[in-house]
Amino acid sequence: MARPDPGIPPSNERSARQLKLLAGGCEPDPRFTLANERTFLAWIRTALALMAGGIAVEAFTADVFIPEFRKALAIMLLLLGMLLSASASVRWLNVERAMRNKQPLPIPLLVPLLSIGGALVTAALIAFVVMR
Repeated sequence: MARPDPGIPPSNERSARQLKLLAGGCEPDPRFTLANERTFLAWIRTALALMAGGIAVEAFTADVFIPEFRKALAIMLLLLGMLLSASASVRWLNVERAMRNKQPLPIPLLVPLLSIGGALVTAALIAFVVMR
């Protein structure tokens, strides 16, 4: 098999697997694709912060919370981070597909997920402070 000439730029064609994953359409403006990627990375950073918070609660708050509450709070934060991380990839792909097919952007499931999850964690903390 002949090696490609280093002076010839690589093909811009997408593989069949990539086209199937992206569900056809035409290539969007690269600026929009890169903005979608930056948004994905912001969601991932938020998920990592939630997971780090869950680990920190479990590791460093033994003298603040009773063990059952500490474990429940840590698990809630870790689960919220996990769900957010998984949802971010689905969101990225759905937005990319919508842009390729010139369709309206999908409503993000991430926003209510993060809002409700954050509200539950906050409610648990308020309940703990009130009962203490």
